[in-house]
Amino acid sequence: KLVNNSMAARRLKPLFDRVLVQRAELVQKIGSVYIPESAQNKLTEGTVVATGPGGRNQMGETVKMTLKEGDKVLLPEYGGDKIEIDATEYTLYREAEILGVLDPK
Repeated sequence: KLVNNSMAARRLKPLFDRVLVQRAELVQKIGSVYIPESAQNKLTEGTVVATGPGGRNQMGETVKMTLKEGDKVLLPEYGGDKIEIDATEYTLYREAEILGVLDPK
């Protein structure tokens, strides 16, 4: 479930090759069964909320970003900079740290 992505994107515009991602929420309950915290893995999926214009190459030219807002991405287990905007947690990554884009089904 994503919360006010457009508001976060307006409040924070990443620089260069940075990507603002909101991690997907962990499923804590299936039906009437609660999953204990020890059995939950760290979720490695998220949605791109905002992107910077792109990095620079050796000639100083801007290299266009591959990712765009709304992409579902596979995230590394560790890394990124956690930030909070309007009581919602986001993570800021470099585009190269993102492991892949998940195909919409």
